[in-house]
Amino acid sequence: MTRRARLLIVVALALLVLGSSRATTHAQGHDRGTNGQPATDTPTFRTAVDLVSVALVVRDRRGRVVRDLSASDFEVYDGGQMRKIVEFAPAEDGPISIAVLVDVSGSMQVGSGLDAARRTMAHLVSWMRPAHDEIALFAFDTRLEEVLPFTNDPQQLLDATESLEAWGQTSLYDAIEATARRITQRATRRRAIVVLTDGVDTSSRFSPAQVSQVASATDVPVYVVAVVPAADHESVQAVVDGRAGDPNEAELANLSWWTGGSMFVVSTASQASSAVRTLLAELRHQYVLAFHADGASGWRPLDIRLRRRDFTVKARSGYFAANRVG
Repeated sequence: MTRRARLLIVVALALLVLGSSRATTHAQGHDRGTNGQPATDTPTFRTAVDLVSVALVVRDRRGRVVRDLSASDFEVYDGGQMRKIVEFAPAEDGPISIAVLVDVSGSMQVGSGLDAARRTMAHLVSWMRPAHDEIALFAFDTRLEEVLPFTNDPQQLLDATESLEAWGQTSLYDAIEATARRITQRATRRRAIVVLTDGVDTSSRFSPAQVSQVASATDVPVYVVAVVPAADHESVQAVVDGRAGDPNEAELANLSWWTGGSMFVVSTASQASSAVRTLLAELRHQYVLAFHADGASGWRPLDIRLRRRDFTVKARSGYFAANRVG
């Protein structure tokens, strides 16, 4: 298999981790429906909820983050039923929690992938706010390792990256699933997983659909940053942008939105800087709304709509409702 073919598979698999439906909803309010719902065979990670909290990002037609909306601008549809918004937090510039998940499998030795991941982390740290934001470092191959617990000192993360070594196979899906469990324990409402990888999953127990269900159900956006050589950047980006010729491949670009995150392909320092600034702007300026769950237990699809037609909203695609008695 050629290097380029391998990289295309990398992107497709990473996108599949994030789900099987579009999470960007236009203001016209296209309902996601039941097509592409996550598989029912899912890892046990169900949170009994009556009050459902949803973090979301709004952008205008030029892609700029919109920060001046109120609760009256939004509509929430839970399983197709409109719900009343009972709590609302504006898109204030608040603290964030980021779990950086670095692929240290053997494939990261090829093309200096691990060095590219380190450089991307340096860009990420440069835009964070010491004593305000918090960050943790996890590494994975066939197992997940907590390299650095959550800290308010970003420099500690840069120091910790020096100990990373690439070796072994890749359990990408298992690593994201386990990290999602850990970051949900953080008190910060604006939180995310940032995955730095170029490796193909070879040994995960969980499927992409299962992991996407875990992440979206717990309101943890997953941002995937694919670090690739410059020679392969355009062909990999074509898959993300849906320019690969096949409409089904165009759909792959939308799969990364399942959890409310995004996917970026980076080959240069400027691309890495742009990617981290984009994801940090989204996290800092999230709206957070809440509604009371009122329906059947189990997986519930969510559709967050805007009354304004010139804006788009990005949010998670569902949650687990509590098992109800009587």
